[in-house]
Amino acid sequence: MTTSPPSLDDLERRATAHRDRPAYGHDALIACDRLVRVFTTDGVEVQALQGLDLLVAEGELMALVGASGSGKSTLMNILAGLDVPTAGAARVAGRDLLAMDAGARLGYRRDVVGFVWQQTARNLLPYLTAVQNVALPMQLHGGLAKRKKAERADALLTMLEVAHCRDRRPHQMSGGEQQRVAIAVALANSPSVLLADEPTGELDSATGEQIFGAFRKANEELGTTIVIVTHDQAVAGEVRRTVAIRDGRTSTEVLRRTQIDAATGEESLVAREYAMLDRAGRLQLPAEYTRALNMEHRVALELETDHIQVWADERWPSGGER
Repeated sequence: MTTSPPSLDDLERRATAHRDRPAYGHDALIACDRLVRVFTTDGVEVQALQGLDLLVAEGELMALVGASGSGKSTLMNILAGLDVPTAGAARVAGRDLLAMDAGARLGYRRDVVGFVWQQTARNLLPYLTAVQNVALPMQLHGGLAKRKKAERADALLTMLEVAHCRDRRPHQMSGGEQQRVAIAVALANSPSVLLADEPTGELDSATGEQIFGAFRKANEELGTTIVIVTHDQAVAGEVRRTVAIRDGRTSTEVLRRTQIDAATGEESLVAREYAMLDRAGRLQLPAEYTRALNMEHRVALELETDHIQVWADERWPSGGER
């Protein structure tokens, strides 16, 4: 059965409805809108981010994946307040990352975001014990009595199953223990967002699973929003949402949900991949799809009532008419 394409009145009604929508990312904890970051090296400009869009809801545990040079670490540094975008908009927990001065940026890094680096040695001060490392951010922040700080530090170490490391210095801990203590340090001031850049990169797979378990526990028990940059597909597969970055823009997104079989009652995890449509209307089709259909340079589009058809333009296979 064929259907008629939408009329001009239909298109106008849709456009009006689109204009009446709330502002982009108004209810998201993290909102990146057409984010651009340009670096200049030896007079050559490199666009690390090319109009990237990203929304993260409060309470999410999600992963960002992408090849080396895709822009994921640049995005993480911007969200952490360690770098400033060239253009676009970025808000985290109501803070405008483009409008902050040096003092506001320092307060943002201290109060709003926690950060876990890939290098285990970079996360902890070597001359302090585990409990002292966790208590230090609270001392710099102020506001809590000394006893309360010690209680919170002990509670975080216990929750992350490294209470036995309480009085050990980093060199007396394994790499996995150091990373779990580092997560406790990042959580010390109850941040709105916990960011982790390749937190399992220096660890074996079994220890990596333990570290991810620590992130999951922090997310479930504390409600902390957690964003993990990783190349480890095993880690990415453990989260409900994985966003891929390619060429400085979000390209695809995998959403996972639990499904219960009506006949057997058994639970299974179902994953579905989506292409991301950015604010400028750009769409990155998966490379394996375009290769399979020999799509190059341009594609043909046709608007239907409830979908858009996309196919290779066979009339122009090599830039000229047959």
